[in-house]
Amino acid sequence: MIVIASENGRVGIVEAMHVLRCGGSALDAVEAGIRLVEDNAEDETVGVGGIPNLLGEVELDASVMDGRTRACGAVGSVSGYAHPISIARRVMEELPHVFLVGEGAERFAAEIGAERRQLLTEKAAETWRKHMLRTMSEEELERLAEDADLRRWVTVAMDPRLVGGTVNFIAQDAAGNIACGVSTSGWAWKYPGRLGDSPVIGAGNYADSRYGAAACTGLGELTIRAGTARSVVLYMQIGLEVEEACHRAMRDLQELRPGGGVDILALDRYGHHAAVTNEELSDTYVVMTDEMDTYEERPRTLVPPLVRE
Repeated sequence: MIVIASENGRVGIVEAMHVLRCGGSALDAVEAGIRLVEDNAEDETVGVGGIPNLLGEVELDASVMDGRTRACGAVGSVSGYAHPISIARRVMEELPHVFLVGEGAERFAAEIGAERRQLLTEKAAETWRKHMLRTMSEEELERLAEDADLRRWVTVAMDPRLVGGTVNFIAQDAAGNIACGVSTSGWAWKYPGRLGDSPVIGAGNYADSRYGAAACTGLGELTIRAGTARSVVLYMQIGLEVEEACHRAMRDLQELRPGGGVDILALDRYGHHAAVTNEELSDTYVVMTDEMDTYEERPRTLVPPLVRE
């Protein structure tokens, strides 16, 4: 049994392994680990305390996939609910649909009794306000929600350092089944309703127990274009080892213009794992097996830019 996660998943990885040791499924472990990250108000990229959109509102996205059946569920632009990963799982289990967004996702969350929570913390609200006042006046900020040309502020307010920020979990249980989950508050100061790759199955998340699973962090607009998570699993399906599969998927991204920062996390059916990045200054990832007392933090492998003549 094994669990791997993005660096910020360290607050939930021990609990995820505990779930596996108690006989839980890979899907159970992924959900349990991510819920703890969503509860962590110190994490500015996921759940409670997440970075707001352009209007100062926190909108959350999440997806989950069961590699045993390839069933999946996703939600996007959800406000007012603490655990989008659990809502996504219930979409998968209780509806004939895969993906709910906005008011529809929130209505479903209310129907299933999902936990309501104030997502915007005082710290996040103050960070948003200070950032916006660097690009506009107090009067413009007060009238921003009524601005008929809101799109003009997106590129002005955009902070390239805060494009990414997501939690990824991949787990393999005692039966060999693999599951994957992703949760995020998305791009800082995004246009309201923006969805990145995190809730998009095949782009930010994909699991198939026959071959492996992959998840992405970073510029979701890029990995949506390339179907990156599905590509990694497909490369493993045709026989590439997990790290080479990640390298090949990253090379696919580097052919796209404009480029952007992306991290990929992957696990194959044998329990081998890899994490790659195209950024010089990137974070690590965490790993825990059932033989370990606690997790280990490991560096991601840099995939250098393509040399163009």
